[in-house]
Amino acid sequence: MCTALKYNSNNFFFGRTLDNDCAYKEEIVITPRRRKLYFREMGTIPAHHAIIGVAYVVDGTPLYYDACNDKGLAMAGLNYVGNATFCKPECGKDNVATFEFIPWILCQCATVEQAKRLLDRINLTDTPFSDTLPAAELHWMIADKTAAIVVECDKDGMHVYDNNVGVLTNNPPFPTQMFCLNNYMSLTPKPPTVGFSDKLEFNKYSRGMGALGLPGDLSSQSRFVRAAFTALNSPVCEDCEHSVSQYFHIMGTVDQTRGCCILDNGHCETTIYTTCYNVDKGVLYYTSYDNRQITAVDMNKVNLDGTALVRYPMIKGEHILMQN
Repeated sequence: MCTALKYNSNNFFFGRTLDNDCAYKEEIVITPRRRKLYFREMGTIPAHHAIIGVAYVVDGTPLYYDACNDKGLAMAGLNYVGNATFCKPECGKDNVATFEFIPWILCQCATVEQAKRLLDRINLTDTPFSDTLPAAELHWMIADKTAAIVVECDKDGMHVYDNNVGVLTNNPPFPTQMFCLNNYMSLTPKPPTVGFSDKLEFNKYSRGMGALGLPGDLSSQSRFVRAAFTALNSPVCEDCEHSVSQYFHIMGTVDQTRGCCILDNGHCETTIYTTCYNVDKGVLYYTSYDNRQITAVDMNKVNLDGTALVRYPMIKGEHILMQN
């Protein structure tokens, strides 16, 4: 279970939580502009936009979970189990495997509109990366400063939805996630107005009662509502530090805490990491479950015209600042 979020503040921010019961040696990986990108059906792209993101690197290939490029476009893939349906390669289409989808878009596109033009020609295939890494059942959010879209491949084909909320979770399909917001139209960050009856006196005995009814469970639909309510009511911050802090507070509303979501195998799902990209500046901020301190990697501090991947292990041990 995961949540992705677009947040416009003093800069354009994008990121996600990665929720699972196990990790896959994720790293912070920068793909510089002259690192050749190989695609199973589409050949090689020798020069392209630089990319920074979280990836599992296998045999020199970064399998990106989420990333942004140096032109202002960001993208994340989230679980869409039971709905995602991908195809075999098809003549006359741009046949792109799901594990190639994020670099395929980010290496070529600077805006959502450019991404849409690539999507018109694409056929997302079920080609596995290897015998031990089958095609994952995913859907994706792609965003720039002014727009966001969701890409879903269902049994009836690919759908591209405009996403003016800037939030995506897992199931159900995105149109259903959006429709469910209608159930919460009366929520407000302000003190509530009384609509129950004019024949009774009501005691507003607590602050925050305008949000009574905001779902607090850990299901993907409820996390969508909670993240949307929090993000859409978040102010524009005056500087980058406050924006980053606000972003992580928003994402904190959908954290999966160890012990609260136990799977059939007995393992606990947790928020393994949370990312926050300042897409305008090419800086990736992240926290992990056991390291609540915000860590940053700036893609501009490496040679973006190089050919070698730049890799940073994700810091997962807790860092506590002792004040005395």
